[in-house]
Amino acid sequence: MTAFLLGLRLLFGGGRGNRVRFFLMAAGGSIGVCCLALVLTIPAILHAHDGRAAARQPVTTSQGPAGGTLVVQRSDAYGSRSFTRVFIARGTEGTRSAPPGLTRLPGPGELFVSPRVHDLLRESPALRGLLPGREKGTIAQDGLAHPDELYAYIGTTRDRIAGEGRTLKGFGYDYAPFPAVEPSTLTDVRFALATLVLLPLGIFLSVCARLSAASRMRRLASLRLLGLSVKGTQRVNAAETVVAALLGAVLGLGEYWVLNQVMSRTGLPALRWYPSDGALSTTTVAVCLIGCPALAWFVGRRSAREATANPLAVRRTAVPRSPSKWGGLLLVAGLGIVSGFCATALLGHPASSVGLNALLVVAGVVLTGVGLVLTLPLISYVLARRVARTTQSVTLNLAMRRNEAEPGSTMRVVTGLVLLVYAASLAQGVLIQLEQVTRPDGPVQDYSLSLSDITAHQQREMGGVAGVRTRAVMMNSWVDLNRQRPDAAFASSATALVATCAQLDRMVKRAEGCADGKVMRLVDPNSSVGSGMKPGTPFRFRFAGGKADHLDVPLPAGRIVYRGYPASSVQNAVILVPPSALPEHARPRDAELVLTSSSEPGSVRGVLDGIGAIAPIAEVELVGLNVQGLEQISVVETLLALGMVMGLLIGVAAFLVSVTDRAVERRAQVTAVTLIGARARTMRTVQCLQVVLPLGLGLGLAVVTGKLAESSYLVTGGGSIRWDVAGIPLLLLAVAGAVGAAIAGSLPLVGRRIDPELIRRD
Repeated sequence: MTAFLLGLRLLFGGGRGNRVRFFLMAAGGSIGVCCLALVLTIPAILHAHDGRAAARQPVTTSQGPAGGTLVVQRSDAYGSRSFTRVFIARGTEGTRSAPPGLTRLPGPGELFVSPRVHDLLRESPALRGLLPGREKGTIAQDGLAHPDELYAYIGTTRDRIAGEGRTLKGFGYDYAPFPAVEPSTLTDVRFALATLVLLPLGIFLSVCARLSAASRMRRLASLRLLGLSVKGTQRVNAAETVVAALLGAVLGLGEYWVLNQVMSRTGLPALRWYPSDGALSTTTVAVCLIGCPALAWFVGRRSAREATANPLAVRRTAVPRSPSKWGGLLLVAGLGIVSGFCATALLGHPASSVGLNALLVVAGVVLTGVGLVLTLPLISYVLARRVARTTQSVTLNLAMRRNEAEPGSTMRVVTGLVLLVYAASLAQGVLIQLEQVTRPDGPVQDYSLSLSDITAHQQREMGGVAGVRTRAVMMNSWVDLNRQRPDAAFASSATALVATCAQLDRMVKRAEGCADGKVMRLVDPNSSVGSGMKPGTPFRFRFAGGKADHLDVPLPAGRIVYRGYPASSVQNAVILVPPSALPEHARPRDAELVLTSSSEPGSVRGVLDGIGAIAPIAEVELVGLNVQGLEQISVVETLLALGMVMGLLIGVAAFLVSVTDRAVERRAQVTAVTLIGARARTMRTVQCLQVVLPLGLGLGLAVVTGKLAESSYLVTGGGSIRWDVAGIPLLLLAVAGAVGAAIAGSLPLVGRRIDPELIRRD
């Protein structure tokens, strides 16, 4: 305790510089702890979403009492969001318990809606067609997954839902039917966030714990030479590092509390939560208040080892030993694993992520990242030594000799930015893998709307929705059910696509033999739809509102051979009917409007929003895709974007703290070189080269190793995309930005004022 108190006395009595350094360590640690608390709380936020969604799920049975309460649940798309409506007909028997968020079951004609639906009813009065009844109140927080959810309870009578209704037993499932993020996907997101945030965070906290390491080591060496024991010297060092880390942890938790209050009210794209969802848990507080000081103690103990073991070498500035080569073994091991998985894809037998391979992929990615960090000092040392021996430039020689003398400082300066580039590649791989799983394989997405749900004017407006490539009508033929003979007319049904040849080309991969103005047969060699129909078979299509109430179309002999996309509406069509063949001003009775757009998630969301603005009541069927899957993609994209922002913040903060601290530590050396004749321009160039050369080498390695790690992840994921060539320009742009930031941060670090006293000041 005496040594610990001595450390505190030396800290606060050692001048303004020591006190400023202490508060900088605490401030830097608070930023890291705030980011750590946010990462640790994200799973709790998602779990709270799913918990409330599971608690309100109706538990029903088909064997209930005759007078039991009936329930029908509908989940439709409203724009790019899911809109859930629960129709309830109260009975005289069985349970009458209310769902979470309500105090009672709604009666006939009564309506309880979420706050967001309440606002939409005022903004879009047409939405009342989906919500029959009088609004009696809003659903409370415990009945909604998140504040922006579209949810409604509608009271009705038993006769209206008797055909589809099931008897209500209660509310509450053990699981959410549509989780915010699927468990398998959440595992990938956690892994990506750990790489994006936790690895750079560990480096950043280590950097904060080693601010002004050189001057502190000289002070510790002086105490050791004065007779203080090894353990006592380490306790003196811990007094500064641990107290600063503890203060930073407390400040960071306070910063997170403020951030949670602000972000929960403003929200993130596709992700909203209540302030209580993001409340700090006991585990998170314990990790921050215990883990961060423990990390500071470990880093301080390791950094003080040389000062306590050989204090004379520290006081006399002995030549440091070359960096250890053990970190290179981790890098080689990690690259061996990820390269092996990449080789399986090149050989035509890609490995899967089943069993041991799942652990090996994670181990390979982690070993590669950690090995890259630990190898940077050795790489900087070797590069500086070789360049200094061969160069004839005084400026380059000065820069490289300094890096050769202090290779460990390079790791503290450039590691954050190197890890950011490495993690960015992994984040790209997670997004690619997720999109391959949740979206259709083809490049197009079809949307189907019943013509009976929209007007002719709305039908015309649909073609102008931003992102829609083309539109067409799919109409089903009428079947004469009163005739039982196999050879009777109109005994079989067929689906006709009402479109021009140009519209057909935009809906399929390839079409051959199409002629405008002619009724033709549609044939897909990879599909059996319509293969048993003979030419001349008649089909009748009925219409409403035109000059003719029907159109008889015999199956033509002329064929259009096409190749369709997976999960496409065209696959159900047998006949292509040109729009000019339909009766004037007539609308098919049994038909759907089909819109086609790109399958990119952003384009799909835009088209759904456009459809919702034109026809908010119409039910939209996404062919091969569901709105819940689209919402999950949005949530994952938001989480990864948040991780990238935090990783960027941590990386830039680590760089600024490290490079500023190094400039302050080297004021004596800079002053000495300046006094013997070096110009300020030369010293600025030296400072830039000391950072830019090892940073450029580290970023180059980060791009190569990151792409290998990403490819191994994609190979074992089983998707069609295994080599993300499209992501390379973005990584190179990130590299250029990191180098530019390093240059900009290094230029102002050589002051114009020369203070000769710095040469003798200890």
